[in-house]
Amino acid sequence: MENFIIGRRQQIQELNDALASAKPEMVALVGRRRVGKTYLVRQVYGDRIDFELTGVQHGNMNTQLQNFGFSMGKYFPDFRLKDKPTSWLEAFHWLGQALEMLGKREKFVVFLDELPWLGSRRSGFVAGLGYFWNSWASRQNIVVVICGSAASWMIKKVINDKGGLHNRVTKLLFLYPFTLAETEQYCQARQIRLDRFHLLQIYMVMGGVPMYLDQLKSGFSAMQNIAAICFAQEGYLRNEFERLFASLFDNHTQHVAVVRALASRRNGMTRQEIINATHFSNGGMLSEILDELSTSGFVTIYNGYGKKVKESLYRLTDFYTHFYLTFIEPLGKHSKIEFTQLSDLPKWKTWSGYAYENICLTHIDPIRRALGISGMATSVASFVAAPKDGLPGAQIDLLIDRNDQTINLCEIKFSTSEYALTKQDTDDFARKKSVFRYHTQTNKHLFLTLITTFGAINNSHKINHVDQVLTKDHLFLE
Repeated sequence: MENFIIGRRQQIQELNDALASAKPEMVALVGRRRVGKTYLVRQVYGDRIDFELTGVQHGNMNTQLQNFGFSMGKYFPDFRLKDKPTSWLEAFHWLGQALEMLGKREKFVVFLDELPWLGSRRSGFVAGLGYFWNSWASRQNIVVVICGSAASWMIKKVINDKGGLHNRVTKLLFLYPFTLAETEQYCQARQIRLDRFHLLQIYMVMGGVPMYLDQLKSGFSAMQNIAAICFAQEGYLRNEFERLFASLFDNHTQHVAVVRALASRRNGMTRQEIINATHFSNGGMLSEILDELSTSGFVTIYNGYGKKVKESLYRLTDFYTHFYLTFIEPLGKHSKIEFTQLSDLPKWKTWSGYAYENICLTHIDPIRRALGISGMATSVASFVAAPKDGLPGAQIDLLIDRNDQTINLCEIKFSTSEYALTKQDTDDFARKKSVFRYHTQTNKHLFLTLITTFGAINNSHKINHVDQVLTKDHLFLE
């Protein structure tokens, strides 16, 4: 696995372009914790990195500056430090002097990791970085890479900075968890030979987060791996939940409260429903929490078809978080659980349906490719309607509106074998179509698209009511 990178083609190209550029570059790399940002930068730039500094979690300004001094000693052993710097202005002044002493002709590379930890409150770090860029780096042949897991902090404090860093970031890159296809490639590269249903189950539990997938063991089934990683006392994900949110957000208990509320509602919640569940006021604090959860990849906002923004649905789409709240947390700190398959777990049916829906919602591009509309302009939405004018209510979690006067209404069904459509299913499909057409007044053609795991039995209900059937294999398309 040494020097081996799965996916990340665009990010690798952008990092290489920055290195080859004839002008100074400041590259911001943003992505949730454990997604592989540090690994990517180190693999792409390797020994070209002239200085690397990683923030210390919960460290105050004094701790961060002492950490800076240690890094200076590592990378510039000949640079004489009188003591640790007393401010970030002084620290970055020293860094510029030390880089000049290298006498390099090729591009300098400076890597600043976990910026939100470095930029603790009232530390002056962002101002110091702005000083470094404006007074020295902007006139050098240099790439400065800044990374952060708290995406909203990076965007607010650096990308949208109104001070010295205003418009200084030349490239903004987002790093996301692996797709199913990339997860399959990763497992193959590590000699973890599992079929796609096993990979699907693993993804439903931990998503495509590389650090989590690192815990998988070759020769173990999906269930064995999940049991060891999530339920064993020493399992990596047994106690990851608190570490994860505490490392990302100040006052993280408020973020956890919102996440807990969303985990309780399979179909997502409107802003008002979140307020009702958490008893938070409808103001800037809630907006900031929702923004931070969204930009950090825990929550996805789905616009309702033909609805106002305030009626959008917020849905918990982080796989591990939902699995933890459903199965791991209820065990308590010291309980053990024995099972041979996920279906042995309580709440399995509800959870598996939700998790599979989330996989489909986060793999829209493979679905579009499978439907043959990847080159077509489309928009994705959800649909919710309350009972009205004698018609029942209806909810459609995924619809794809196409510019060829067609809409795919997607029904998502998780099953451990071929799905057998029943009359109840087809009556439900017909009701949703009727309610959708009534409320939207659309004259577009409506396709009923069934997305399941192993396909559908070819009975009369399928033949007469379903237009397309997609399986788990279609979700693995690149």
